[in-house]
Amino acid sequence: MTRSWRFSLLVALVVALAPAAFATNGYFTHGEGTVNKALAGAGVALPQEALDAAANPAAAAFIAHGYSVGVGLFSPDREYTVKGSPSGYPQTFGLQPGTVRSESRMFPMPALAANFRPSDKTAIAVSLVARGGMNTNYHTNTFYGSGTTGVDLGQGMLTATFARKLGANHAFGISAILALQRFKANGLEAFSQFSSDPQKLTGNGYDVSQGLGVQAGYLGRITRDLSVGASFMPKIAMSEFDEYRGLFADGGGFDIPASAEVGFSYRLPRGVTVSAEFQRIHYSDVRSVGNHLMPALMSAPLGTETAAGFGWNDVDVIKGGLQWAATPVWTWRAGMSHCNQPIQASEVLFNILAPGTVEQHYTAGFSKMLKRAPGRFNFAMMYAPARSVSGPNPLEAPGAQSIDLQLSEWEAEFSYSIGF
Repeated sequence: MTRSWRFSLLVALVVALAPAAFATNGYFTHGEGTVNKALAGAGVALPQEALDAAANPAAAAFIAHGYSVGVGLFSPDREYTVKGSPSGYPQTFGLQPGTVRSESRMFPMPALAANFRPSDKTAIAVSLVARGGMNTNYHTNTFYGSGTTGVDLGQGMLTATFARKLGANHAFGISAILALQRFKANGLEAFSQFSSDPQKLTGNGYDVSQGLGVQAGYLGRITRDLSVGASFMPKIAMSEFDEYRGLFADGGGFDIPASAEVGFSYRLPRGVTVSAEFQRIHYSDVRSVGNHLMPALMSAPLGTETAAGFGWNDVDVIKGGLQWAATPVWTWRAGMSHCNQPIQASEVLFNILAPGTVEQHYTAGFSKMLKRAPGRFNFAMMYAPARSVSGPNPLEAPGAQSIDLQLSEWEAEFSYSIGF
């Protein structure tokens, strides 16, 4: 598969990747679809629209025949602050002091899905979503490279799902996933001396990778009011970013980490439903993401198996949602989620490029049945307050410089659903 063919496929299938942006739980999105996002992603056991099958393949068996199409406007606000002047000592790498804010703060994030019901027991669903990404665009030569400094990673998935009920109250589903990524980096020339291939380190424009994966899910109605759900996606082995094989470990490797979710929903009187969910994302299993900066930067060239990475921890996410079907026309939703911090204080230097520091997310939204059209309008809003991580510059003299990373986010998403 040639690079040009892969890029054409990417553009045709995942328009969402063109404006890649930071997602919220590390670099994974906080939910799939407008309804799910309004519940802070706590929908693994609460199927309501076709896009829910992207989070839990078994959900398709409890969803009617129908379609969903939507677009989100995502706005991350990223900045770093360097405190202390460069020491000037030999063999040190001091940064210019001051605060630099990343540009490019508005990104559209489209999504679409369809659910087909060949029989009462079976369902087939397809979806196309932007699943994650990260972007920084500093209009300064942070690392004394050429021009601006930053990275742009976009990640999307085209998913085909088959789900089947076992009896009336239990279902299993499995999805085949075509995963696509694109990436570019600028302004990293200063790390050429640490690279196994300095010509494939930075400034090579966009490169594209792809991979095939699977996702399995279960959804069961334990009682009339209680449902439980679970979903698991193993790590997806992606083709290498050849143009950045001198940057990422394993010769340009950037696999998609495994993730697992389990949760429940419970229906209360007066149209109220509560949901809760636990999710784990295994960032540390991907060497480019999980390898620590030091001492790897000094002991293994960038691009090799044990090369330096971003040093991210695995992330545990706790999500909770509340839904109120106030009338047959109006349904209101709210949610909150919390994840542990993926970035350690010792890893702040490289993570200037990827300051995924957000931990808390607050969401709200609604659905309204339309009178003049056979469908439903959905809206969701997310706000993630600023969270900072501070640590020393590991390439400077002890105590000479500290680096503070900060990220806050908001997102508004609109969608139209028909058939549910």
